[in-house]
Amino acid sequence: MAAFQADDGYEEPHVIAEIGCNHMGQFEIAKELLTLAKNAGATVGKFQKRCPKELLTEEQYNAQHPNPHNSYGDTYGAHREFLELDVEQHRLLQKHCEEIGLLYSCSVWDTTSAKEIASLNPPLIKVGSPSNQHWEMQKVLRDEYSGMVHISTGMTTKDEVEKIVSFWEQGKGNAKERVILYNCTSGYPVPFQDVCMLELKLLRERFAGRVRGFGFSGHHLGISVDIAAYALGATWNERHFTKDRTWKGTDHAASLEPAGLSKLCRDLKAAWQCMSYKKTDILPLEAAQRAKLKWGCYNQDLAKKTAV
Repeated sequence: MAAFQADDGYEEPHVIAEIGCNHMGQFEIAKELLTLAKNAGATVGKFQKRCPKELLTEEQYNAQHPNPHNSYGDTYGAHREFLELDVEQHRLLQKHCEEIGLLYSCSVWDTTSAKEIASLNPPLIKVGSPSNQHWEMQKVLRDEYSGMVHISTGMTTKDEVEKIVSFWEQGKGNAKERVILYNCTSGYPVPFQDVCMLELKLLRERFAGRVRGFGFSGHHLGISVDIAAYALGATWNERHFTKDRTWKGTDHAASLEPAGLSKLCRDLKAAWQCMSYKKTDILPLEAAQRAKLKWGCYNQDLAKKTAV
């Protein structure tokens, strides 16, 4: 049986399970979440990498966590250090992904982390909304790494998005053709009225042909909004993922559990498969119904007599 092919440029959707720091600093939980994401139908399992002492000011590092209930340390810096997995652990997680047939990826927040994750040569690296104006870090990804770079545009002005695309256009070779731009609203969780999905339409109008493609990074509740994103051209769909939304941490509440991720993957696949035109006016599956139900087909003589 031939593989399905949608019309009008609709590509098969890809789902990124953003595990981030939902592993709570525990390697075995990180590994388990990858397996759960694969079983749910995700394309990619993604983490985050930060060097807290490079990323934070001394004041930020030594301050208390803004929500002490979710803190894993006495200070925000200690909290961030606790949640970090080292490069060797990321290498082992990448190996686990290879073993189960899942793509490994990671968001990077600073130059050191970008170099560390780039050394693993994953198929894609993410630049989250907080870091999309960090040019030293992006220069590493542009000039020292050859995989795809996915960039979110939450809490970013349109002029700043233009700077991002221009920066990648200035790279050597096909640098801009490695970029996927994401519509995103930075909030946890985001009310539906603040998702602002039509911003995705604006991204496509302005940057189609200047980047490789487009995605949607959602922090909303439920999964209906993601289908709208795909219909508007987001081939890549990223959602935070956890095993239990009641676990300790700030991202769990805005994450999908395995059942939710599985339904999202199912619904996105259905949306992809429906994006086609009729090959004939009457499809083969309609022919029998037409003969049985359509006026003028099941009683042609009566139809002729009553025709106007």
